[in-house]
Amino acid sequence: MAIDQTLRLLARARGLTTAEIATAIPRAGVATVAAWMRGEKTPAREQLDALARTFGVPVGALLAELASTFDPARTKGEHDLLEAYRRLGTRQQGALLEVARAMAAGKRGGK
Repeated sequence: MAIDQTLRLLARARGLTTAEIATAIPRAGVATVAAWMRGEKTPAREQLDALARTFGVPVGALLAELASTFDPARTKGEHDLLEAYRRLGTRQQGALLEVARAMAAGKRGGK
């Protein structure tokens, strides 16, 4: 999940407004926090630490998606596939996994 989506979900779960979040973050006004939540800007390290404390989560929970984009082992196709997978419904995800597993098994069998 992208950091903007994570921030929106955490804010909703904690019942915090953009203004309330901004008061807890150093050098971040309401407009900046709103831009983070729209995905237009990314918080700096110090601000990420403050966001994590505000929401009561580890910083890694905020950065999981961002960190995965730096994984040198993943190709562009893998990133695209993961993004598409996440947009599917649960049943569609299951079907896609079945197809992928069947294709992988066929490849191992020498096909």
